[in-house]
Amino acid sequence: IGFTRKLMHDIVAVPELADTTFHLMDISQHNLQMIVQLVEQDIAANHLPTTIKATLNQREAITDCDYVISVIRQGGLEAFKLDIDIPLKYGVDQCVGDTICAGGIMYAQRTIPALLAMCKDIRETAKPDCIFLNYTNPMAMNVWACNKYGGVPTIGLCHGIQHGHHLIADSIEKWARNNGLIEAEETVTIKDVDIICAGINHQTWY
Repeated sequence: IGFTRKLMHDIVAVPELADTTFHLMDISQHNLQMIVQLVEQDIAANHLPTTIKATLNQREAITDCDYVISVIRQGGLEAFKLDIDIPLKYGVDQCVGDTICAGGIMYAQRTIPALLAMCKDIRETAKPDCIFLNYTNPMAMNVWACNKYGGVPTIGLCHGIQHGHHLIADSIEKWARNNGLIEAEETVTIKDVDIICAGINHQTWY
């Protein structure tokens, strides 16, 4: 819910996209009602021309869309807990466990069929040139599957690069302050740090 809300904030912050119509879909009526209520409050507070439509039906949500965005967690937190706990039982500490190793592979096994079902609905009901934007991990495996088997142009998106940029700026600030290169009140922000990065999701080199 929180991720969807932040994502919508980013989209409608672009003036040219403020009048976007969003089709929100969830398998949980409770969660769907919560996110609709939150984003409608945000829209009203900012006097935006944004339109919200809500449905529990995936095919209905995708119909006539220009873009489809996936932010699902297939299996919920219960399955995610198993992705962490089972490898840990055998001495494999994955930290997060949603990208690689046993947890990431199991997460992909659950998620790829759901994403391919979305691709099928996109092919059959969305605009002909619809692009699938995926925020769901494990990113590399999911995007590969959708592009190879889903028949829909799919792009993976993640805020990890930006997060890493902030971490680098914070580290430089601490190093510079500890070595007397900046005053106590001075800061280092991402505007002060240029980066070049490469890699796959959650395995990025800067």
